[in-house]
Amino acid sequence: MNIPEAWSEDNNSLYRKIEFKNFSEAFAFMVRVAIEAERMNHHPLWTNVYNKVEIWLNTHDAGDIITDKDVKLADKINKLLSQL
Repeated sequence: MNIPEAWSEDNNSLYRKIEFKNFSEAFAFMVRVAIEAERMNHHPLWTNVYNKVEIWLNTHDAGDIITDKDVKLADKINKLLSQL
């Protein structure tokens, strides 16, 4: 399995930390990700503090491991970031 660019493997999860200019940009990004995640029925574990968003992706139904669903969502997240 290829780990998408800018992501790392962390405790059986794909992990990425993203920093934005401010809270509004971070929150707007999270809304965009939430829409994609809902479409996929695949929801991230994430945190947001001011302008920082941290995301962990793994598949709970598969025993909390990284699966193709996680890679696909990570790729979608990367695409959303490239459009900012």
